[in-house]
Amino acid sequence: LFGKDITLLLILNNLSSDHKTVKVDMSASTILYTRRTVAEILKATTSVDLGSKQGKHIRLKIPYSYYGKYLTTDKRIQVTALCEVMNMRGLKLLVEKTIILEDTNIIIKIPRRVVVNKAVTLEISYANPLPEPVSRCVLLVTLMNQQVKIHLARLAPKERSKIYFEFTPRRTGPLQLQVDFSCDKFSHVKGFVTIAVAPA
Repeated sequence: LFGKDITLLLILNNLSSDHKTVKVDMSASTILYTRRTVAEILKATTSVDLGSKQGKHIRLKIPYSYYGKYLTTDKRIQVTALCEVMNMRGLKLLVEKTIILEDTNIIIKIPRRVVVNKAVTLEISYANPLPEPVSRCVLLVTLMNQQVKIHLARLAPKERSKIYFEFTPRRTGPLQLQVDFSCDKFSHVKGFVTIAVAPA
């Protein structure tokens, strides 16, 4: 989840009956969806001794304070572990994982029954998932080909807030509502809902 520390496990298994020493170079970078690197956020080297048929776990923690300011709207982090088996003439193994951080930010509540030409009130709740305050918060609500920009108060760390949004549907059938939440520390957190508009 975006705003939380990330914990990863690298699992090394020695499938042979010989003792092995493995040097592990780990790194993590924020990336774009094209896989282009934005910033390296972590670098660590360790050495692991593996006995016959033995397995070991290496725990890697990436705190929010490391990645927060380098994350793009793609919210992707690439983690790489280059494992070199010592005394094996440069036998190397590369392990890569791309992490896409999730948002559980926007919650849209709609009444059970929405009727054409009758005003309806929606509840839109949004949150600051970060351990630090955010300001310059803006909600962009898109509905019936119209956009409404709503400027919001600053949010304390981990604070959730809500607004009520009223509109009148002018036709029956499905209506798509899109909410886009941005502030000074992150942008374009989206929420969607399809509203079924019933005849009067």
